[in-house]
Parts: sequence; structure tokens; C-alpha cells
Amino acid sequence: MLMIRNNSYWIYRFNRLLSSYLSKNGENLFSSSVTLNSTMKKLFDSKQYKEALNLFDQNFEICNDSTIDMAIKACTVSKDYSRGTRIQQRLSSKSLNNSYIQATLLRFYLEFKDIDNAMHLFSSITNKSNYIYTIMFKGLIANNMAEKVFDLLHEMKIEPNQFTFTVVFNACAAVANDRARKIGKKVLAEIPENYRNNTILLTSAINMLMKFGDVESAERIFRSIKTKNIITYGAMMKGYIGNEMFEKALDLFEQIDIQLDGVTYTIVFNACAKLCNNRAIKIGRTLLADMPEKNRNDNVIINSAIDMLMKCGDIKNAERIFRSVKAKCASTYGVLMKGYNLNGESWKCFKIFEEMNQKGIIPDEITWNILIGACSNSGMLHHCQYIMDRIPLNIQNNIQIQNSLIDMWGKCGSVEKAKNIFNLVVDRDTITYTAMINAFGLNGMGTRAVELYREMPNNLRNHFSHICVLNACSHAGLLHEARTIFNEISLKTELIVTTMVDCLSRLFMFNGAQMLIDDYEKINTPSIAMYMSLLSGARNNRNSNLSEKIYERMKSLFPNEKESLASGVVLLANIYSSLGEHEEAKNFRSSQIKELGVKVKVGLSWTEIKGQIVQLKAHDHSHPQSAEIYAKIDRLKSKAIENGFIFDSSWITRSLNENETIESVLCGHSELLVIALNLIQEPVPKFIQVVKNLRVCGHCHQFTKVIAKIEQCDIVVRDANRIHHFYPNGQCSCQDHF
Repeated sequence: MLMIRNNSYWIYRFNRLLSSYLSKNGENLFSSSVTLNSTMKKLFDSKQYKEALNLFDQNFEICNDSTIDMAIKACTVSKDYSRGTRIQQRLSSKSLNNSYIQATLLRFYLEFKDIDNAMHLFSSITNKSNYIYTIMFKGLIANNMAEKVFDLLHEMKIEPNQFTFTVVFNACAAVANDRARKIGKKVLAEIPENYRNNTILLTSAINMLMKFGDVESAERIFRSIKTKNIITYGAMMKGYIGNEMFEKALDLFEQIDIQLDGVTYTIVFNACAKLCNNRAIKIGRTLLADMPEKNRNDNVIINSAIDMLMKCGDIKNAERIFRSVKAKCASTYGVLMKGYNLNGESWKCFKIFEEMNQKGIIPDEITWNILIGACSNSGMLHHCQYIMDRIPLNIQNNIQIQNSLIDMWGKCGSVEKAKNIFNLVVDRDTITYTAMINAFGLNGMGTRAVELYREMPNNLRNHFSHICVLNACSHAGLLHEARTIFNEISLKTELIVTTMVDCLSRLFMFNGAQMLIDDYEKINTPSIAMYMSLLSGARNNRNSNLSEKIYERMKSLFPNEKESLASGVVLLANIYSSLGEHEEAKNFRSSQIKELGVKVKVGLSWTEIKGQIVQLKAHDHSHPQSAEIYAKIDRLKSKAIENGFIFDSSWITRSLNENETIESVLCGHSELLVIALNLIQEPVPKFIQVVKNLRVCGHCHQFTKVIAKIEQCDIVVRDANRIHHFYPNGQCSCQDHF
């Protein structure tokens, strides 16, 4: 402590004396450049760049090339571009020909992204050394102009050294096109023998080859390195990850017998996050548990660990690690919120956002995008407006943010607000149009989706815009428009064909849908998504014979697609139930789900009550107001019956238990419970918003239309497929095309 105080004291005394001397009518303190350089170096080392530059200006007449070199470096570090250029203008031709000053000036211009002046200076240097070439190459790569390196390499009159070769490989890795592959492999083949044991050079070659996808050559070089360091292992593992060979990355990690560095922890956590199997989870958790304390407050490492845990579904441990970080940055909050979005707990993001506000941490553009994604997932308009009101205007004007906002408003049921953002976008891109088309489609405005698709410039249309407009047609029953657009699409991908199959299946045009599938399978492997669309249509048509054939075909073609097959089981079982064959439905569902070894997704619905997200499942009695909820359901049920509403038992998917009625089973569905919860609030809302994680059943759709008319309120229900706007006149925006 005494030493620190003494140090601070002497720095203080030094600055006081220096200021005092310099204020004496500008009297020249220094008799020689040696003394000046020594004083400037002390200021430079203590990061007092402005003071060093002031000293330089006041003593320019005695400065030598070392002083000038130091002054330009001070301008670079202190981000003072104008001062740096003024210094260059004052230099003599002798100083401008000094190789050290040339190198420092080159770095200066490249640091400020002034490529024109950097190139002009580079061209003016008569005798270019490898050192100059290496600086220029590195600067071009840093400024995303790596391809320019190849032009300069071609003009190079001297033999590159190991440093130049290393940077050339980095340039090839950054570009990774045909030209880069040709140059990179040629340079690698021609490297002098004395460089072939240089670990740094060979590590950059490994990185380059991995970026080319030439894993075999990278492995060959890796094996040839006699003394491997942790950076070499890291490059190899990172290359495996880049080539989606995650197991190989973990195999190599388990062979490492030297001390790990921070980068290695990040790479291994990333590999584990990509795999998320039992082996990866075990390796990731063990590595995290054994990680030294010094790495536990490194935000980059911790962020990758949180990301890994979230992707493996271990929310509890991810939260624990997050809480242990002493100095959290915006990216740490962002990775946690991203994990919540991934695991279906988006509402937690808003609490984390509040914590950021309390601690004065300003979200960056990435974090705002994650928060907008959380709003899209939660589906609640209140959250959307709350977040949007807090996004700074300069960020709101960013096209990526605007595109995300269009998507958010569309997915939360406010097409008008999505259109308002769309109208503000000056240079609309593919994502802008596609997000708006999708917003129209999700909200039952198929015709408007088609109109906007027709307005969209042809060169902006892509795979996703085709899918979104076809999906809009499918949900609105616009068969003619769908067929016209489908026939115009030259490259019919799996998802495009699937969407058209869905459109035909919803209209019970099964022969046409099957013909599309047959044509697709002539030159492609079968797609389970197409069969699921076909099966869903057959379920709506209550066609058990066709459904059985489709399901058996799915089992035959896709025996390992357990989750999709489980969804197929539920659909087929529901068909049996709709036909009154409850026992067969029960036995089929039980035996098939057991055979598949998967869990059926539980239906959940949520809404916002007094600023809090409330989530309920079917026949839920966990809410404190459960008695009032069910009493309200009973009153709605009675009023519906009085108005001639008939409860359709075909939507019941199991046998009734003792003391159950058709009405009690159907009215216990989760979406109806959360609607009732809204209706018992004071004051009674005139707008209700509900999100369900599964498709709304036919009964709930019909009953919600009746509820909206009885209560004279607007009800918006977003299910797994689309958004339904139920109006006080008893109609739905989907016009029963669901």
C-alpha cells in the first residue's frame, strides 16, 4: 500500500513540476531530444497521451524520429486522428523515409479505417520490408478487406517471412472463396522448409484449412507439429466445431495434457452447447466445476458456459452461474435472456431487463433484439409497448431492429403497429417485406399478404418470403392464389412444397397433396413435415382410414423421428375419439407413446393479469381464484346454451370419468380458463389476450366466438399455428379456416 501511495505521489509531483515549467512563457525546458523522449515515455507509459502530445508540440524543433514515432503512437492510442495527420504534414522527407515512422503511420491510418491514405503511404514506400507488408495485410483484414491482401501479395517483390505467411493464411481464412483456397494452398505448399516447424505459422494454416472445409489436410498438419501448444489445440477444436464435427472436438479436448487457457474453455463450452447429449453435458459440467477462480469473472468464458447450460435445458445452473458473476456486462444479461427465450420462459427476460436498468447497464443492439424476441414469444402487447418505449431512437432506426419490431407486432396481434414500422423503413430489404407478409398471414389477412408479396421487388423475394405468402394463403383458404404463386417459384424447396401440401390438406384435397409429395420424392428424400401436414388435414376431416395409412407410412419412413411420430399418435388418437372410439384411442395412444419413449407436450395457456404473466393448464385448480374462474365458466356455459350453443363431444379425446359431463371436460381447456380469469377482474377488460402452446381445438374456437359476443369484448388468441381475433359480433378473423 505504501509503495502505491508513493508511486501516486511521485506521478503527482512530476505532473505539477512539468506543468509549472511549461507555463513559464513557453520556455524550452529540454536541452536535448534524449531528455524530451524520456519525459514523453513516462507520460506515455502512464497513459497521459494528451500531455505527451502537448509536450511534443511545444518542443517540435528538437524532436528526433523516436519522438515523432512515439507521438504518432500516442495519437493512435488516444484516437486523435486530426492531430496525427497534422504531425505527418509537419514531417521532413527524412523522417517520412524512416522505416519505423512509416510502420507507425501505417498502423495509425489503418486503425482509423482510412484505407485510402494507408494505401497511398504504402505505395510511396520504396523499400518495403516484410514488417511493412505484415502491418498492411493485418490492417486490411481488420478492415474487412482481406481480399486486397491477395493483390498486394501478387505484387510483393521480396520473399515473405514466417510472420507474413501467417497473416496471408489469416486473410485466406477470412475470405474462404475459390481464389483464397487456391492462393492459400499454393502458399502452404511452397513454404520454405525452415518454417515447417513454426507452431504459430502452422496453427494459422490449420485455421485456414478448417475454414476451407479441408479437415483432412488440417489434421495432417496438426499431427506434424512436434510441440503443440494450447492455441494449436484450440484452432483444431474450433475448426471441428466450424465443420459441425462436435464429437471430434470433444475427442481432441480429452487428449489435451497441457494447461488450458480461457479461449479453450470457451471453445469446449461451445462444442458442448452444439451437441447437448449426455457426453457433452457431462464434459461441460465437469469442466465448469473444475475451472480456476481467475476464469470465473471472465465474461466471455462465463457467457459461453451460461449458453451451454441453457441449450442443455439446465436453467437452474445457468441462473446460478449468472448470479455468481461480480461484474456483469450487457452480453452476460443478453445470453441469459436468450436462454430464457430458448427454453420457453421468455417472461423472465423482463425481470432481467429491470435488473439491468437498476444497475445502469445499457443494452446494446444485440440485447434489444433478444428483448424484442422475448416480446414476440410472450405474445403480450403490453410487454411489446413497454420494451419499445425504452429503445433509444437511434437504435429504433436501425433496419435490423425495425425488422424485428415488425415481426414482434405481427406475432403479438397488432398488424396496424407492424404496418406503421414497415412504413418507416426507408430501404426495405427481404426481411422487412417477409416479416410484414408473415404478420398479415398470421392474423388472417391472407389477401393483404398476397398483395404485399406482389408489391415486393422480384430480386428481394427468397425462400422465406415464398413460404410466408403460401402459409398466409393456406390459413385463409386462398387456393387459387397459392397455386399461382407456387407455380411461379422455380426452386421448390422442402419447406415450400410442405406449405403447399398444408394448403391442399386444409381444404381436404388429399389426392392433390399426395401427388405433390410423390413428385417431390422422385428426386428427394421423404419429408416428415409433409406427412404431418397431410395427417393434420385428415384429422380435421375425421378420416380415420386415411389417417391410419399416413401414420403407418410415417412410421415406416421415419422410425427415428420420435417427437414428430408422437404428434402423429396424438392426432390419430384424437380422430378415434372424435368418432366415439374412446377405448381404442386410449389404448392406441398409450401403447404407441410407450413404444416411442417420449413425453407428450402438455397444453398450456398464458395471459397477463395486472402486469404479471399467469399460466394455466387444462383443468387447472392451482390459481388462488380457481373457484371464481370455474364459476365464471359455468355462467358463460349457461348463457351459451341459452343462445343455442351446442357442445360438440367429438372434440373430447378420452372417456368421461365419473361426475364429468361433456360441458365440464370441454370447458376445462386451458385457453378458456385464462379467458375466464380475465373476465373476473375488476374492471372487466374489453380486450383479452391469450397465448397457447398448442393448436386451439374446434370446440374452444367456437365457444370463444360466443364468449366474445356475450361479453362484448375483443379476444385475441395466439395458438401454435396462427392468431385468432375474436370480435364482439361473434366472428373470428380466420373465418374458420383453421
